[in-house]
Amino acid sequence: MAILDSKTPPGPLDKKWSNYKDNINLVNPANKRKLDIIIVGTGLAGASAAASLGALGFRVKAFCYQDSPRRAHSIAAQGGINAAKNYQNDGDSVYRLFYDTIKGGDYRSREANVYRLAEVSGTIIDQSVANGVPFAREYGGLLDNRSFGGALVSRTFYARGQTGQQLLLGAYSAMSRQVKLGTVELFPREEMLDLVIVDGRARGIITRNLITGEIHRHAAHAVVLATGGYGNVFYLSTNAMGSNTSAIWKAYKRGACFANPCMTQIHPTCIPMHGDYQSKLTLMSESLRNDGRIWVPKNKEDAKAVRQGKLKPNDIPEANRDYYLERRYPAYGNLVPRDVASRAAKERCDAGFGVNETGLAVFLDFADSIKRLGRSTIEERYGNLFQMYQKIVNEDPYSTPMMIYPAVHYTMGGLWVDYELQSTITGLFVAGEANFSDHGANRLGASALMQGLADGYFILPYTLQNYLADQIKVPLFSTDQPEFEETEKQVRSRLEKLMNIKGQHSVDYFHKKLGRIMWENAGMGRNRGNLQKAISLIRELRAEFWKDLKIPGEQNAMNTELEKASRVADFLELGELLALDALKRDESCGGHFREEFQTPEGEALRNDSDFMYVSAWEYNGDDNEPILNKEPLFYESIEVKQRNYK
Repeated sequence: MAILDSKTPPGPLDKKWSNYKDNINLVNPANKRKLDIIIVGTGLAGASAAASLGALGFRVKAFCYQDSPRRAHSIAAQGGINAAKNYQNDGDSVYRLFYDTIKGGDYRSREANVYRLAEVSGTIIDQSVANGVPFAREYGGLLDNRSFGGALVSRTFYARGQTGQQLLLGAYSAMSRQVKLGTVELFPREEMLDLVIVDGRARGIITRNLITGEIHRHAAHAVVLATGGYGNVFYLSTNAMGSNTSAIWKAYKRGACFANPCMTQIHPTCIPMHGDYQSKLTLMSESLRNDGRIWVPKNKEDAKAVRQGKLKPNDIPEANRDYYLERRYPAYGNLVPRDVASRAAKERCDAGFGVNETGLAVFLDFADSIKRLGRSTIEERYGNLFQMYQKIVNEDPYSTPMMIYPAVHYTMGGLWVDYELQSTITGLFVAGEANFSDHGANRLGASALMQGLADGYFILPYTLQNYLADQIKVPLFSTDQPEFEETEKQVRSRLEKLMNIKGQHSVDYFHKKLGRIMWENAGMGRNRGNLQKAISLIRELRAEFWKDLKIPGEQNAMNTELEKASRVADFLELGELLALDALKRDESCGGHFREEFQTPEGEALRNDSDFMYVSAWEYNGDDNEPILNKEPLFYESIEVKQRNYK
């Protein structure tokens, strides 16, 4: 059994981070130049970590499978980033951001980690402005804010509908400065295929060059994984098609515990699926819920007429529209958390009130806001999002309501980490969406960017330094050591095994089938029977994959099908763990909604007496069920109660 020591510092909640920083071990500048750090992933968490650690003087190697760090999926984030600045003087504070995050996560996250996140949030904005991030500003020049789900204040800073892009470019520019200074070395188009453990510590990685197919060994004193989430296990998601779980899955199979894999987020405002040949889904920012009103027809006859193209949404009178979020949750209205809004949309569509040809869509209407504020204001706030919607759907959202439906967007689960962001493998740190630490069972909107940059800019520079302080006498490991040789041998053997299957079906054939199994049995609504069915079907599909997969091309050359095959093989294993975790958690909480456990009003019904813990799964061999370790959750500064957004 793994030992789960959260390493939460002693003392009052609001003093824990300060006390930690005041008492850690430091590394002097001359010794920092002797220490190497590998960072896998160059999105917000990875790029900011590389920039910060490089600026401190450590020798950093940064890896990404894209041709440039600027193509990391962080660039796709739209709506904004939270920070407890209280610029609107509307009652916000560090404690309120902390409380909203804990409550939004349905009381399934570690209290100390979440408070630290809220505590450093304001500094992230200062850092980003210093990096040149062009946040939206009011007429007088002050930074503007808007609201996001699960909050009664306006704390979200934004750059129109391109916040992730601008923040990533800021982090990238800071990292590029360190590249120029020689403290950071970039390795683009280089994908991590395994983790190297030497004497119980993470000491390096094995990578494959995606252009040449060559296998490389890289050694370091510590390894940081900042590789994002695993939403593409569902095939259709808002994630980039290249987003994958392979780095953290390889770490899991080397001994890192995987925490809360069933905690996946369904985003309520996405462009609905439109065909069987679709390869991904498109997000419509949560920020649109500031000014858009969500509704469906009150009468099933009207909904049916809309689906058949006999009735336009603008032809339905106001009295015959059901603004169901405003009706059910008057206090928060359209700005309820994502899991709540997604389930409400599913409920309306399942009841026969959905629109679109499939019946799997609801309306997001801006008519009231355009009338109140003017088209030019809406265009200034959301113009690029409206343009994107019009190009995809071929309808003008200024004159007719958008159609939206929930889709897989984010994963709260990830590798288990302690307060220092270190996994159960000594020397392996995990940042951003790749870890589980801050969002519990549901992430609030605009908090992913906050966590990624908090981990990279302001947390890892302290916690990694504390770990490396006793490593200054350890020379850089030679990649000729037997541990590197053996790990590389295993990597090559697996690639050869994939290439030699020589079956009949493409990678996408299996990925789509897996996605359908996951969505239908472990998606927005889950139950014991469906989860057991999912596990059985995934095992059958995995066996078929290893018998009938076809990969064209060569192993030792550019081969995108081989890349995808390696990633999908990992998804086929992760999917089973996700379903198993959901099966073992006999409660509903946040994005994990077990249909057997709900209130009379259809809300998530937690079981705090039996399930107030982090599930941390430990690999136990390919043919054995993984071991479930539990980290109990304690709340000293807040009252745990049933979430209420009414």
